[in-house]
Amino acid sequence: MHNHPDITPQLLQQIQRWIEIESPSHDAAALVRMATHIERDARDAGLSVEVLPLHADTGPALHIHNRTAGNNDKGILVLGHYDTVHPIGTLDRNPCRQEGDILYGPGGYDMKAGVCLALYGLSQAVKQGGTALPVDLLLLPDEETGSHYSRPTIERFAANARYALVAEPARANGGRCVTARKGTGTIQITTHGQAAHAGIAHDQGQNAIEEMAHQVLALQKMTDYERGITVSVGTIRGGTTSNVVPDHCFIEADFRVVDEHSAQHLQTQVEALQSINPAVTMTIEFDLNRPAMPRTAATEALLIQCQDFAQQAGWSLQEAPRTGGASDANFTAALGVPTLDGLGADGDGAHTLHEHILISTLAQRAKFWLYALMRLR
Repeated sequence: MHNHPDITPQLLQQIQRWIEIESPSHDAAALVRMATHIERDARDAGLSVEVLPLHADTGPALHIHNRTAGNNDKGILVLGHYDTVHPIGTLDRNPCRQEGDILYGPGGYDMKAGVCLALYGLSQAVKQGGTALPVDLLLLPDEETGSHYSRPTIERFAANARYALVAEPARANGGRCVTARKGTGTIQITTHGQAAHAGIAHDQGQNAIEEMAHQVLALQKMTDYERGITVSVGTIRGGTTSNVVPDHCFIEADFRVVDEHSAQHLQTQVEALQSINPAVTMTIEFDLNRPAMPRTAATEALLIQCQDFAQQAGWSLQEAPRTGGASDANFTAALGVPTLDGLGADGDGAHTLHEHILISTLAQRAKFWLYALMRLR
């Protein structure tokens, strides 16, 4: 990279430092440690930081920005998260290490490196004369578990955003960005039967697991690849011991939908389910956690601008096909904010022990963030 020969080592050092502070979603103390570290880095880079407590069970949201007092103009909302899926102790088995062009480390690709790139872009833009629009970099502690604590904060910031750029990792094999994502949610069903001794009073029992077996098959059949709907029953539990007819059973299923229409179609099907055995009752909960992120004309216009910034930074920004995975981009897109996702680090292996980033791509991607945040208008 021409003007910034020292930028890769500087970024690499910061990314390694961040990876080595483990921050799993379910560990509030670890999340607070990570947030404190990010806050210090952001202040050292000359940026304003607002710490927004969310809940005792999680870390704070961090609002890192370059707004002057009283400036409430619609700006660029940059979204990132600092929680990871990896439990404390993962580093012991899988240390952060460099092998050639690859930096391995849990949570580096998804998505500490992406946050470092966006933070670099904003700090450099401020040093080089500022940004055309105010920038709000919002970092969250619970994306990997559904952003339940963060969602109201994301939506509050989205209401004052002209664009949203999301620093989730780029798609593997070419570092492509994401312009459309499926919506995600969960279906929970509980069946309530009648317990009885399996040997002495078998005929008096009403088997909740047997009933659930019918419902599991019915749910799985709701997958419709042509409509882009998938349903996957992921967990099941029920009964007490094998010599008791079980009086309860519980399942949780994951579903993915491409748009609001397919979500409504699936919800209608699920809520119409009936017990095969009328003596066993059922409760059903259908929860669309993240609405779908459709590709719109406004998304395309934003993509064209960002492709130009990437070109100026020396690389070609391509878009990936719609992904079944969800992110916080789903929330901003659902509110009508033109949103581009997958603008973070290039690499592979999210949520695995071979998670890694490609070191040689860092400088160009950092330069992209600088240009995008300075010039997007």
